Amino acid sequence: MNAQKAIDPATTSARDSAPSSTWHSQMPDDKEMLRAAVELTRDIAAARPGIYWTDMLASTAVGYGALAGAILVGNPLIAVLLGLLSALALYRSLLFIHELTHIHKDALPGFRFTWNLLVGVPMLIPSFMYEGVHTQHHARTRYGTPEDPEYLPLALMKPWSLPVFALTAILLPPALLLRSAVLVPLGALIPPLRTLVWGRASALAINPQYRRRKPEGEFARMVFWQELGCSTWALSVLAASIAWGWRPLGIALCVVSLTAFLNQVRTLVAHLWENDGEAMTVTAQYLDSVNVPPPALISWIWAPVGLRYHALHHLLPSMPYHSLAEAHRRLSAHLGEASTYRKASYPGLSPLLARLARSTMTAR
Repeated sequence: MNAQKAIDPATTSARDSAPSSTWHSQMPDDKEMLRAAVELTRDIAAARPGIYWTDMLASTAVGYGALAGAILVGNPLIAVLLGLLSALALYRSLLFIHELTHIHKDALPGFRFTWNLLVGVPMLIPSFMYEGVHTQHHARTRYGTPEDPEYLPLALMKPWSLPVFALTAILLPPALLLRSAVLVPLGALIPPLRTLVWGRASALAINPQYRRRKPEGEFARMVFWQELGCSTWALSVLAASIAWGWRPLGIALCVVSLTAFLNQVRTLVAHLWENDGEAMTVTAQYLDSVNVPPPALISWIWAPVGLRYHALHHLLPSMPYHSLAEAHRRLSAHLGEASTYRKASYPGLSPLLARLARSTMTAR
């Protein structure tokens, strides 16, 4: 069934006719859906180590292998194709950072350390940049408000904000290199700079108002070692580039820039971005989020590691990514085509981007 047809006209009309500042807060929770989401998925709620380890390690090996090929091969066309493959594989590897924020710390022994060693530190995006940040996005009273680090009312902003939002991601890799190679070491000597870098440049956040609080306890110790690893790696890469040439670093930055761009485009369609700052019910948060389930053909490529079920993830934040497809199947079958649950399903990337673009053109 076409997911667009699953939207209830009465609900849609009520939402569209209500003032944009009120429809979210006025929407009551669908208790049947919330109860079913918990009760029907208890038996698939445990992370399966074999899937996590195999997927992460294979994606990482393909990503770095293709990157090495892109750097070493002489044929420009083959180099470009290998670069594209590397970007897609590393994109998948990087998105395991999302899983790290939700799985229990004892669920996958050694996974966080290995991911940081192989992916987070070499890509200069260690897990601390998301841990302790992303959970605020899921907080019941923070989602969609100015205190949400991962929310902007993009649908209510000007049309030019969308391409700017997407294209600025290309600058992320050189910015991360500057952060780890220059700003963090200098911050160790200059406390005000350290405070600034931590508060403004140490979180994967899109809300410019967000300021990160100083880390404490065990988390602060983890941050120290991850920062040390990133700075050591960044300075080593720069030293090697000075000694042996800048071509490998340039190609690597291009590949990671493409990865960052892909993630930013995915972010554009992770939500409808229609909330203007008010607190929302769980159901309203769900309907402001997006599922792109089958029969969408390539959503697993541009929204990997379970992120094509982003709305479902907001119902069940701790559900492991490999169980989301089965959870979606069960809930769809149990609740039916006319249910609230089906209203968060969309047919693909292009329709969602078009919807968001139209929203910006009519925003006041």
